[in-house]
Amino acid sequence: MPRNQNTFSSLTALAVLRRRLANRAVHAGWRWMQQAGAVTARTPGRLRFGAIGHGTRLAFPQGTVFGERWIRLGDYCIIGEQVTLTAGMMPDLDLGTEPMLVLGNGVVIGRDSHVIADARITIGDDTFCGPGVYITSTNHSYDDPHQPVGKQWPRSAPVEIGPGCWLGTGAVVLPGARLGRNVVVAAGAVVRGEVPDHAVVAGAPARIVRRWEPETGWQPPLRTPAPVPIPDGMTSEQLRGLAELAELEELEPEQA
Repeated sequence: MPRNQNTFSSLTALAVLRRRLANRAVHAGWRWMQQAGAVTARTPGRLRFGAIGHGTRLAFPQGTVFGERWIRLGDYCIIGEQVTLTAGMMPDLDLGTEPMLVLGNGVVIGRDSHVIADARITIGDDTFCGPGVYITSTNHSYDDPHQPVGKQWPRSAPVEIGPGCWLGTGAVVLPGARLGRNVVVAAGAVVRGEVPDHAVVAGAPARIVRRWEPETGWQPPLRTPAPVPIPDGMTSEQLRGLAELAELEELEPEQA
């Protein structure tokens, strides 16, 4: 092989090695930044929340956060990357003595979501929000047709989301909305007004498409069977044994 070709191959291999090393270094550095930049009760960084519960974690990088003195986060909440949490229309306002944004225990807010509290917003325990959810207690008004909408004074109304709800990707909750317990909001739905307990809503504006009642169950009926709950005290080894037994029972008819 000619000498110049050997030199070219060596340079190419060296460039590839450098790229791999740089790639590993970047990923390792980013993982370190994610760990070091996460906000918890022990490592709040510059953020001084009114309360931040045990086990709660705000992933790095955080989105816009201000008015944190009037924001209270319960225990074991998970706040994804680039989530905006704000209290008040702008930073450095005195909002009084009462909290403006309250998250219960075990609340999950997916990445790129926004929770904008110009009036009080409460989110109940164990409510999960998918990515890109938008919850706001303020909306622009458009009363005056001669003024730009963005320059007109907005309207505000409290928002209440009950415990155990699920808000799908891209869902929007508007001022004045009140969601009951265990409400499911479909992806992309726009919710306003009151939603009763155990309802599924979809559309823009959102409407009830399914509801559970003690006397009749789910109406319309669910199209898939409900999952069988795991019995209390069941170990992982026992579950594995049950799965293997089920596989054997499926094979027996074929072998017969």
